[in-house]
Amino acid sequence: MSTRTTSTTSTAEGRSETGRRARLGLAALMTGAGVTHFVVPFAYEGVVPRWAGDARRVVVLSGIAELVCGALLLNRRTAGLGGRLTAALLVAVFPANVQMLLDAGTEHQAFEMPAGRFRGIALARLPLQLPLVMWAIRVARRAAATSSPTSPTSSSSPTSSSQGRVHHA
Repeated sequence: MSTRTTSTTSTAEGRSETGRRARLGLAALMTGAGVTHFVVPFAYEGVVPRWAGDARRVVVLSGIAELVCGALLLNRRTAGLGGRLTAALLVAVFPANVQMLLDAGTEHQAFEMPAGRFRGIALARLPLQLPLVMWAIRVARRAAATSSPTSPTSSSSPTSSSQGRVHHA
């Protein structure tokens, strides 16, 4: 095998490993967040916008959605869908972050702490949502790119035939 081919293969494998880590990291984040919706629901109920209706129901549904996204991200075959749904869910729950900020220092503030500290935490959360959405989009795009039949990283164990085609075991 030529040096150029080895270098290209090595680079593709490195990208594949990076993509795998990104996908599994996002899966862990979404699964962990989904679990906490059921373990400590009060932590989420206080930031559900009042216009969204029954806070408990919203927390349960968003917890289920996060668990589904996490499960889809765990499997490389469903990671594209998982990444797209995760990005959509992160955008959909953004109003809760805004509500958290709006409620700082009012009787609706979700947690007992000084209003200034709560406001600072709420302000810090707002811009953090964008990198999470971008992470999910990157995972979805990588999954789509690696699932194409011509991609060298589309299977973890390809075998070559004598005709140069790749067969996926």
